[in-house]
Amino acid sequence: MGKPPPPPGAADNLIKSVRAVYSWAIERAEIDHNPAASIGPINRNPKGGATPWTSADLKAFKTAHPQGTTAHLWLTLQAFTACRIGDAIWLGRDQETAHNGQIWLEWQPRKKGSAPVSLPMLPQLLEATRAIKIIGPSYVLNEKGKPFSSTEALRIRVQRWCKTAGLSGRSSHGVRKAVAELMTESGCSQHQIMAVMAHTEASTSEIYTKGVQRRLLAADGIKALASLDW
Repeated sequence: MGKPPPPPGAADNLIKSVRAVYSWAIERAEIDHNPAASIGPINRNPKGGATPWTSADLKAFKTAHPQGTTAHLWLTLQAFTACRIGDAIWLGRDQETAHNGQIWLEWQPRKKGSAPVSLPMLPQLLEATRAIKIIGPSYVLNEKGKPFSSTEALRIRVQRWCKTAGLSGRSSHGVRKAVAELMTESGCSQHQIMAVMAHTEASTSEIYTKGVQRRLLAADGIKALASLDW
């Protein structure tokens, strides 16, 4: 089976590096032209990054991968937490906690600089996590019943799942981006979205952290997904 395409932007970054190497060689008179100079952008959505999943994409994926499958659980986890794929490989029942009789997921994203996340588990996510027969240290397990060894290992598997569903150009980050867009369209505030997404941009961190209870903001923000026909 062929190797899946690189993450969004990775191909373009590689080409930029190649151009820089050739430019350096030209400056040293090692070569007289840059063969990479005419290569245009490879990323399909260079301005907006990953392509957001549409409702049709979600339907196609879930048709190919019904509830009870690892693929369905992966998509549900990312859609109802907006977590990064680097957190999807390890999030599990150890991150579950209770607030006022409801189960929440609370974790510190592993991406440096991210804020802690605390979200209520909506019915769709709770049902998907309980539909899996094999219980392990993480929700999403490989065919051997163990957590994926790396983010790249899960990313490769996601590409295979997407291919089976007839989807091309879709990625885990595209799910995360779709969640942010859905919350925006539903009228969620910037504070709510950033609390769900664990964003901590220097220019906005003070706005949503000073005097704000992130857990309550995230609870309101994630409600925008409760009406999804899952």
